Amino acid sequence: MDRCDAIREFYLNHLPGARIEGDLIQAPCPVCARRNHEEQGRITVSLDPTGFFTGWFQCSLACMPGGFHVHFARLNDVPLEKVPGYDPDREPYVRDVDFPAKNLDTEIKRFVTLLGDRQLAFFREFGVTEDVLSALRIGYNGRYLVYPYIQEDGHCYAARCVLPERDEDWFWHGDERFFEPPFRIFNLGEVERCEDGSLFVVEGETGLLILKQLGYPGIAVPSHQELEVLERDQLAALQNVFVVVQNTPEARLAARDLATRIGFKARILRWPPGLDRGYALCALARDKGPDLEHAVSDMIQRAKSFSPFSSPAREDRIFRQHLDRERGKTLLGLPTGFSDLDQALSGIRGINIMGGQPKAGKSAFFMQISTEVASRQHPVIYYDFENGRQKIYMRTLCRLARLSEAQVRLEGNDPEIAGQAESAHRGLTGLLPWFRVVTDRKLTPDIMRRHIEFLQHETGTDYALVVVDSLHKLPFKNLSERRTGIDEWLRHMESIRDEQNVSFLVVSELSRGEGGTYSGKPDLALFKESGDIEYSADNAMILMPRWDPLDPESTDEKRSSLWLVASRENSPGRIADYLLEFPYWRFREES
Repeated sequence: MDRCDAIREFYLNHLPGARIEGDLIQAPCPVCARRNHEEQGRITVSLDPTGFFTGWFQCSLACMPGGFHVHFARLNDVPLEKVPGYDPDREPYVRDVDFPAKNLDTEIKRFVTLLGDRQLAFFREFGVTEDVLSALRIGYNGRYLVYPYIQEDGHCYAARCVLPERDEDWFWHGDERFFEPPFRIFNLGEVERCEDGSLFVVEGETGLLILKQLGYPGIAVPSHQELEVLERDQLAALQNVFVVVQNTPEARLAARDLATRIGFKARILRWPPGLDRGYALCALARDKGPDLEHAVSDMIQRAKSFSPFSSPAREDRIFRQHLDRERGKTLLGLPTGFSDLDQALSGIRGINIMGGQPKAGKSAFFMQISTEVASRQHPVIYYDFENGRQKIYMRTLCRLARLSEAQVRLEGNDPEIAGQAESAHRGLTGLLPWFRVVTDRKLTPDIMRRHIEFLQHETGTDYALVVVDSLHKLPFKNLSERRTGIDEWLRHMESIRDEQNVSFLVVSELSRGEGGTYSGKPDLALFKESGDIEYSADNAMILMPRWDPLDPESTDEKRSSLWLVASRENSPGRIADYLLEFPYWRFREES
């Protein structure tokens, strides 16, 4: 017997006088009878064909709040082991809260009596009747509508007061301890009543009232920001959680965050394209009028179980686009301008980390590669924490002109030198739309993502090269935990690489060996405070000078060897030797 059949049989067996009428079970309300009410209501149980709301019951006289079959069993002393879907091993969700003796219950009753024709007319505009307002104890304090936030113990300690027609004008009333986010859940008791059933989570109390008028169970939060207070364990006993937020990007992201925590139980209701920003259930109720129920039902049917994965069709489309983009290329990655390096790495792709001792030319090496990439109209962002923007531009100008900085700065240059400088300057100007230097020392992974998105949009491309100079000078939350901060940045780079089609060139420091020197065999152990480089880097390289960078009097040729010490796809070993042509800040590759 499937779940829906089992629930139907459960109600027929434990609801005296029950009979099936279409997609409903009808019977005299046993709770009304037990409470000796003068008038006995009719209990209605949904046999929803979709299965989402099968088992949801309500009394026509609202003698109690509605609920699903587990709640029905508790109300009517039915042994829980006879209830379909009941899990005896499920741990109840309990919050450690000491509720005070003083509450707002008396005030809330008084506010309910103050709800007049003008306020009722406001709600009637959305199709909400006085019965629904009464059931949720909505009141009026003379100027503001009062929404009581009743807690697990059945008492109200705080209420949100909202000016009709002006949702932005509101305040909290009551015990300020219950103004905090964990207590900002309207109609909280519905969660327990919906065990093994379905529940709506709605942005805004009025939106919930609209759904309650249509007969759906739900809770509300004042705004999408409060969705983060809902915990996975709090909603663990539910079968489905339908999330309804306003039509804004921020609200959709908050709904996705909630769905990620809940998992496949979550179903986000999506608004049709073309609607105004901020469109919500209130606007839908105004627009649809008597057709509102059908419109909401249609949104429910189209709401798919949340998945963190892209659809297979989308994945196939993206892969085909990638194949089309890469077809015919001799290199898998971006060309560096160095043939041996391109052959060793098959171009720049993934996360490439290069270590070297101070003054070895690491920055100049990556500056040359990054401007070479930009010259081919591939977007590059150079995050610099070492040299400064003007020094990067000056060294690029010197390299392009094959002039020293002194020659570039000298007034009254001979025509040949002036022509070289001017030609190089035009070349640098042409690079700048594709080569962006950022020196923001408050950089965060999120800001980096936005920079990449902007440059990709501005250049009309869907990929980018990001240079980080250097890994050890990236901003960290806690300077005393530098290694943890470095590893965290590496994790973010992995995500950005995969999600935004980005390749990285990252400068790293090396650890000193015995006697404070940097000599030694090139291997991963030389990288400083970077345990995760072994796991994060697609390629790890070390630039080893065969001269003394720390000796200002050195007359040796500035020749260095570049070693690939670890790689996911390529063979480690010496890549090539590179001669730094000083003072032009230009490397020449020597096989």
